Amino acid sequence: MNPNIPTPHINAPEDAFAETVLMPGDPLRAQFIAQTYLKDAELVNNVRGVQGYTGTYGGKRVSVMASGMGMPSIGIYSYELYNFYNVKNIIRIGSAGALSKDLHLMDIVAAMSAYTDSHFGDQFGIRGNLAPCCSYELLSKAVETGKKMGKRIVCGPIYSSDVFYDEGKNSLALQKLGVLAVEMESAALYLNAARAGKNALCLCTISDSVVTGESMPAEQRQIGFHEMMQIALEIA
Repeated sequence: MNPNIPTPHINAPEDAFAETVLMPGDPLRAQFIAQTYLKDAELVNNVRGVQGYTGTYGGKRVSVMASGMGMPSIGIYSYELYNFYNVKNIIRIGSAGALSKDLHLMDIVAAMSAYTDSHFGDQFGIRGNLAPCCSYELLSKAVETGKKMGKRIVCGPIYSSDVFYDEGKNSLALQKLGVLAVEMESAALYLNAARAGKNALCLCTISDSVVTGESMPAEQRQIGFHEMMQIALEIA
C-alpha cells in the first residue's frame, strides 16, 4: 500500500483512478462530464468540493477530476495523481482566451507547448524561462480524432499566466511569437508530467478573445464544450 494515500487533497483509495484522467478546472464541469458521458460513474473524491469520478466510456475505464484554477492548484492535483495514484495520462480540458486573430469562440486549441510567467519550474533547478511540451502521442491522437469528427484542432503554443486580470496587457506581446491563446494551468501540468515521466495534453476551447473582447457566459463554459469533451474521451 502507498503510505501517501489518501493525500491531503484526494481521499480516494489507491485504485480509484483510471490510467487516464480528464481534468477540467471547474468541479461542476467534472460532474457534468461524469453524468453525461460516463457509465456507472462513481464519485471517488470530493475533498474541498473538487469532484473526481471514475466510470467507463466506450468500454474503457476513464476518470475525470477538477483541477481548480491556476498553476498552484493543478500542480498539486496532477502531482498527486501522477506520483501517488499511478495515473499515466492527464488531459486538461479547459477554456482559453484567444490571442490569435484567426481564432474564434468555440475553436479548439491543442497546446504543443506552454509559455509561462510563473516560477513553478524553478523547483526543478532551471532558472531560465521554460516552455514545457505536451505528449506527442496524445496530441497526434487528438488531431486524428478531431479529423474523424470533422472538427479542426489548431495546434501551437499557448501562454499559461499567473494573472487573470492582466492590467499590463502583457499577453498581447506574445502574438508576434505565434502564441495562440492564454490560460492559467497547462505549464504546471506539463512540467509535472515531464518530471514524473508521464503524459499530458491540454485541449482548450476558446471562450473569449483578448483581441476582440468577445466572451461567452459562465454557464456555457461549464456545459457547452461538448466537442472538446468528446475528443478527450475518445483518446482516453
